[in-house]
Amino acid sequence: MYRGPEVQPYAVAPRITPADTIPVHGGEPPMDLEQATIKMHNPLQPTPENLAKGKEQFNTYCAPCHGESADGNGPVAHILAKPPKNLVTGKIKDLPDGYFYGTIRDGNLAMPSYAEEMAPEQRWQVVMYIRSMQSAAAKAKVAGN
Repeated sequence: MYRGPEVQPYAVAPRITPADTIPVHGGEPPMDLEQATIKMHNPLQPTPENLAKGKEQFNTYCAPCHGESADGNGPVAHILAKPPKNLVTGKIKDLPDGYFYGTIRDGNLAMPSYAEEMAPEQRWQVVMYIRSMQSAAAKAKVAGN
């Protein structure tokens, strides 16, 4: 062992990884919530299909805390340390789509990240559905006055 053969690790070229076995293209660039708020814009159109899918995702992932009407009174809201935000009224409705998208993707304060549960397209559909609820609430407020 003392005078064994030398190991030459690079004497033979390493194996080349077959194409498309490691995801090196596509995906989302890493960014914080501030960058997402500024840079991210919804690429989807508000079609009935996108709104229906957004509603389905919202009811699955968001409604337990935020409530089906996004008013912050979901069925588990009472057990949370911080109450969920009302997504329909208040200052939050004036924030850009990128803020909602970034919050869904990465989480914020007490809200967990849903990056693993929802694909980017699904997150944008949820943002679109939230916007439709905000619009409906604004129209109802104007009609009520």
